[in-house]
Amino acid sequence: MTIAGSLANALSGLTAQSRAAELVSSNVANAQTPGYGRREIDLAAKYMGDGASAGVNVTGVRREVDMAVVQDRRLADAAVGYHGTIADFQTDLETILGTPDDAGSLSGRLARFEAALIEAASRSDSEARLSAVLDAATALGTHLNTASDKIQAARMQADAAIDGQVRQLNEGLTRVQALNSDIKEALARGQDPSPLQDIRQQTIDTISGIVPMRQVDRDQGMIALYTTGGAILLDGRAAQIGFSKAGMIVPEMSQASGALSGLTLNGYPVRTEGNRSPIQGGSLAASFAVRDELATGAQSRLDAVARDIVERFQAASVDATRAPGAAGLFTDAGTVFDPAAELGLSSRLSVNALVDPGRGGALWRLRDGLGAATPGEPGDPRLLQGLKEALTAAHVAASGDFLGVARSASGLAADFLSRVGAERSAAEGQQSYSVSRQDSLLAMELESGVDTDHEMQKLILIEQAYAANAKVISTVGDMLDVIMRL
Repeated sequence: MTIAGSLANALSGLTAQSRAAELVSSNVANAQTPGYGRREIDLAAKYMGDGASAGVNVTGVRREVDMAVVQDRRLADAAVGYHGTIADFQTDLETILGTPDDAGSLSGRLARFEAALIEAASRSDSEARLSAVLDAATALGTHLNTASDKIQAARMQADAAIDGQVRQLNEGLTRVQALNSDIKEALARGQDPSPLQDIRQQTIDTISGIVPMRQVDRDQGMIALYTTGGAILLDGRAAQIGFSKAGMIVPEMSQASGALSGLTLNGYPVRTEGNRSPIQGGSLAASFAVRDELATGAQSRLDAVARDIVERFQAASVDATRAPGAAGLFTDAGTVFDPAAELGLSSRLSVNALVDPGRGGALWRLRDGLGAATPGEPGDPRLLQGLKEALTAAHVAASGDFLGVARSASGLAADFLSRVGAERSAAEGQQSYSVSRQDSLLAMELESGVDTDHEMQKLILIEQAYAANAKVISTVGDMLDVIMRL
């Protein structure tokens, strides 16, 4: 090998090892950076025009990412988004209604109302005990009103969350489209696109919890994104997802009636519920489930409980003084309950004004009857006993999915709250599993990323190679000095 060939080999080696050292430095510095792909240098032999070796040539930089693990981790992100949203709603619902052993819960309010009736029946001449019955009945009605309002507030929060997620998804997809173009251009210019690919992966990761998606490679470094349900989110151009936020939500409003917005993809309606939904599995689908299924189901069961309470005291056998067709102790916003208008009843439930002195009524009507014109015998407890028996009698709920089993009012409420607790527990179990799976996949992703120990070992080899090439250059210099002195 000639002196010139030796010098060319050594110089190319120094250049390659210098570049390799830069990549090691970048890898170590970004070992914990989300979305960063480990860099590896690509080398090839370099030849002169006559075929003689001229050292080594850096042909490019390779970005090493285990996309199979990344894809699975993104699906786990979507599962965490879905089950987390569901679990949060179920936890909030249990907080709203309370647990069966909580004195401030629906069961506790009914138990207090029953106790007040028993105490009043034992001393029907006591105005204080009649007042306690009114207070307990009012507290029960107020609790149902408040619970209904909070359920509708949860629907409003879900609707707002949908709007925010749709905006985030559209912005993310638009940014990925722009990054696709930048990466294509960088490759065409012979530049390293790895930093842009890191940013693209980070961008996709920020929206992977909203909708479960799969990444498909396309030519020239570009990618396409599809939901696991088959909807095209990005393939060349980003899809445009549409949604209109509601200003207010009441129990009567639903997507089916057209009062609430659904979802559109490039202007076409998209199914948002069930396993056939193209967006099923992420936080977006969970928010739709809360707004259109879970909260409406809770409202329906709460209305069924309110109806059961109203009908128990609206029966003709409970109060003979009440005029036919007149409201009982509990009313639908002051009027007699109409079964055809059950939806939202829990939000309108109120105690009959005839027994409320604050609204022009009189406490003695609790003892003597809603239709009584004048006070009766103060010591007559029969009506109060009848009210208590109406509350505790086994009765089949006329609505709601309570399996048609006869229960007391307290029993119906306890079953409702127990069901809410069971659903909360199941949702938290699903959330815990999905979080554990996400953690495992994230650990696998990090393991396939930058290994700092391995990078340090590479750096030692790079230093040795750099020193060897530098020694060759030094030796060539010494040889040239000797030749010059001849």
